[in-house]
Amino acid sequence: MLIFANNKIEYDMDNRMKDYLPPMDTEKLNALFEIENAFKAGKLSAAEAQQQIKERVGKVSAYHVAYIEQTMTEESSDECIREDVHSVIDMLGDAIDNSLPNLPVDHPIMHYLKENEEMKRLLLAVEDLVQYPMIKNQWLELYEKISQYPLHYKRKQNQLYPVLEQKGFTRPTTTMWTFDDMVRDEIREAERLLREDNEDAFIKQQERVLLYARDLMQKEEFILYPTSLALISAEEFEDMKSGDQEIGFAFFEVEHTAAEVKPQAAPAAHNDFANDLQALLAKYGYADKGNNILDVATGKLTLEQVNLIYKHLPIDISFVDENELVCFYSDTDHRIFPRSKNVIGREVMNCHPRKSAHIVREVIDKLRSGEQDKAEFWINKPGLFIYIIYVAVRDKEGNFRGVLEMMQDCTHIRALEGSQTLLTWSNGDAPAAAEAPTQVETEQTEAAETQAVTEITPQTRLKDLLAQYPTLKSRLPELDSKFKMLNTPLGRLMIGKVDIQAMSDRTGMPLEQLIEGIKKLIR
Repeated sequence: MLIFANNKIEYDMDNRMKDYLPPMDTEKLNALFEIENAFKAGKLSAAEAQQQIKERVGKVSAYHVAYIEQTMTEESSDECIREDVHSVIDMLGDAIDNSLPNLPVDHPIMHYLKENEEMKRLLLAVEDLVQYPMIKNQWLELYEKISQYPLHYKRKQNQLYPVLEQKGFTRPTTTMWTFDDMVRDEIREAERLLREDNEDAFIKQQERVLLYARDLMQKEEFILYPTSLALISAEEFEDMKSGDQEIGFAFFEVEHTAAEVKPQAAPAAHNDFANDLQALLAKYGYADKGNNILDVATGKLTLEQVNLIYKHLPIDISFVDENELVCFYSDTDHRIFPRSKNVIGREVMNCHPRKSAHIVREVIDKLRSGEQDKAEFWINKPGLFIYIIYVAVRDKEGNFRGVLEMMQDCTHIRALEGSQTLLTWSNGDAPAAAEAPTQVETEQTEAAETQAVTEITPQTRLKDLLAQYPTLKSRLPELDSKFKMLNTPLGRLMIGKVDIQAMSDRTGMPLEQLIEGIKKLIR
């Protein structure tokens, strides 16, 4: 909170962020703020600013800059405008200490840095290729790799930002998220122009990709990561690893090793009677071996059973309470959008990019007021239909208690025709007859249902490819991580329905690139 007194800037030191940082000198922070404002206003040159910092401030840490940004800089609606990080670097000169400690290779910050190093290498390849006549296949191969990089942002937004919010550092969520999406959109635009063979516009687009991506990486490495290491404990980073693993990494895989669990001492002998009694009660339905039975609205379930039900629901569920805090999400194998446990306890407005925040605000306000009871959205693309509904949760007195979000991939449902009144399994198999078909009959049936693939075209069925090349299914995720869903129940169902064109549409992977990638895997 800014306080202006006697033409001098003071600020509220009760900000949560300072509780997690090393002690900071208020006067020096105030001086640094004044120098930065004078430099940005053109009243000081870089050399003059550096000299004043040396005389009035001394050594500056990255978290000092972050703290000033958080507590002394007013937010505005123009935060999406690119801030020139190079000018801040020029102003600070060698006064800034944003060095990183020696970190283990499996530290979450090391993964962010490793992704950045690979992205920098790819951007150098972009700079090299733009000098020569365009050869589309070279660019397709390069952008196949570059397109993985936005996963880096997805992890930041769902893992790093929530923890920083808990420490009072909310600017990454409110500002850097916008920058993240800008770079992602520039990459997507370049991919679109490449697919449409718009050569001139595509080559020109590379300037924006280079500029925006490099600028954001510099912001990350100059301020975000050093400040994160100052604010976040080693234990919290360790806890972050499992969520990072769920969302995934750009350019490489990370094998997550669970933290070592220390063996517990054997229970004392005097507990034997209690254990025997508990087992006896469980046998007759009075207890469940330590997992108490819950008297839910229309039945009795153990906590384990409740969790299993949520995990096997065919839809994804999230719940936000009346205080607009995320309380729960269902952790299903078929989850449509990535989530991690760091979202729990987070303000729901911070779970969305700024450009869509006004829609979230309107939905919550109208559900809370009772003006509306539900809000529906859907995503309709070739080969994909996602249905999303937000429902107001009210108690029996009609009081607003939160919002329930339900999301489902309805692509298969929308494709159903006619009626099915006989049992058919999700993989298309009919129930076993009185006499099972012989191996010869089975092979003849399968051969009749599949067709030999002599050339891969947009109309080639995935089912036919997998019948001819069985190992292809396990290798398709090498082309695009979205193909991992082929191992889910829904994915196994989709195998019999989709062709190469639908696979391209579903993943956003250029058709020619997908066909060439499949041919390479087959070879």
